[in-house]
Amino acid sequence: MKEERKREKVAVIGLGASGDAAARLALRKGAKVHVTDTSSENPVAARGAVLRDLGAEVRLGGHDVEAIAAADTVVASPGIPPGAPVLAALRARGVAWISEPEFACRFIASPLTIVTGTNGKTTTAALCAHLLREAGVDVALGGNIGGGLGPPASTLAAADPVADRIVLEMSSFQLAHIGDLTPDVGVMTNLGVDHMDRYVTVADYHRDKRRLFEAGDENTTWIVNGDDPAVLAMAGDYPGSRLTFSLETAGSPGAYLSAGDLVLDPGGLGGVAGARGPCRVAGVSDVRLLGRHNLANVLAALLAASASGACAATAPAALRSFAPLPHRLEPVGTFGGVLWVNDSKATNVAAAASALGSLDGPIVMLVGGTDKGEDFGGLVSAMGGRVHTVVCYGAAGERAAAEIGVAVGRGVAVRRVAGGFEEVVSAARSAARPGDTVVLAPACSSFDMFPDYRARGDAFRTLAAGGGR
Repeated sequence: MKEERKREKVAVIGLGASGDAAARLALRKGAKVHVTDTSSENPVAARGAVLRDLGAEVRLGGHDVEAIAAADTVVASPGIPPGAPVLAALRARGVAWISEPEFACRFIASPLTIVTGTNGKTTTAALCAHLLREAGVDVALGGNIGGGLGPPASTLAAADPVADRIVLEMSSFQLAHIGDLTPDVGVMTNLGVDHMDRYVTVADYHRDKRRLFEAGDENTTWIVNGDDPAVLAMAGDYPGSRLTFSLETAGSPGAYLSAGDLVLDPGGLGGVAGARGPCRVAGVSDVRLLGRHNLANVLAALLAASASGACAATAPAALRSFAPLPHRLEPVGTFGGVLWVNDSKATNVAAAASALGSLDGPIVMLVGGTDKGEDFGGLVSAMGGRVHTVVCYGAAGERAAAEIGVAVGRGVAVRRVAGGFEEVVSAARSAARPGDTVVLAPACSSFDMFPDYRARGDAFRTLAAGGGR
């Protein structure tokens, strides 16, 4: 009688969307699954009930460290901070864990395009997938992207069949615990400061971003920001070929902006966009996204799509059909002569500064939310004499008002609103005049008032439309 093959034991810590997807994938692949979360409230309880019916062992309201440590593979959800007691207990036992995308990619044979960076990664990943799809490539988009734009990597891995090309957005939290995952194409949009509520230093944050380059090999094509010295320094001399994108300098091999044209120049790297030399792929007028920084995202996406199998000929039409993503410099309407722009995804100072640089003045700006520890004074140089009012709110509102007020000097009204979000938007409306732009570019996460940036942006959109006609 043939001996029964031993089933792998997989422990999944955290029952958010990615943990749920990892557990389902593990069950689908025949593993014995232990799922655990400190919460026992909905929707965690609802997910746990479904997984229990599917055959998983589910523990809610706390962790059984011994049960986790007994697993062959431990998958930790990205929302669990590195100092969490459960991870500290595993570390003390010498037990390692991996991220959910790393687990998913064990079951994906398709080439991977992985996009990361401090800002712009969602737009770049989504546009890359769109360019590939419009060029006839069988592509699936997922990872950290969320928001209805794509599922966790484990959901893509469970598909039958798996798409011919996978495009994943990955956060620093997810990159921190990868091992065997290898990108076919890797994109670094930019590097700045973020998540200082989780990392001790910026170097710690950048260390996790560097894992992307450490995961590549000599066959990887790197798409890097030629205008960002930190990106160029991080890319260093890791194995693989390099393509740079730039808004400032025409360079080869790579992509650049030239007199209103988006140009690809593969240099010695044959096959990029099917061109042997500089090739005008599209015009800036083909791009529907607001802001100069989004042109950098477009160049990165064009390079990534070309390196992933897209033909340049379909790019102009694909760019024209790609609409602005929700909560990312999204125009929500003009009411009472005032343009309202939702950039709720601008959850750090660099992203909020980019939003300001993309808009014409005069501007009323909303700043605030959960304090991530950044210097709000860093916004002042981006105000450029165009912002006349800053409305500061939420848990970080008092500090934001103080730091911006000191740095900006006279000429800009800095208002601290202590009430709810409706009062915040009302204050912005009162400060705005016909011809102004009101922009939600909070430079903070949303968790003091909302479950996520999407809920914050939705509230902003509703309140803008409800009071300004």
